Amino acid sequence: MYFAMTANELRSKYIEFFKSKGHAAISGQSLIPENDPSVLFTMAGMHPLVPYLLGEKHPAGTRLTDYQKC
Repeated sequence: MYFAMTANELRSKYIEFFKSKGHAAISGQSLIPENDPSVLFTMAGMHPLVPYLLGEKHPAGTRLTDYQKC
């Protein structure tokens, strides 16, 4: 069986899945971070979360989800 989905539908289902599991949806970030242009592509998606990964509390909680635009 074959199901066709647009990129927007897939993205929406991805976010809704994690939201249904108690995650808060946060906005994606630019591939070029505002405060550190040396961090590109491989780390860019996680870069805005570094303070929270190091122990600072995120205002939306500990269960987060987002998607990285390409």
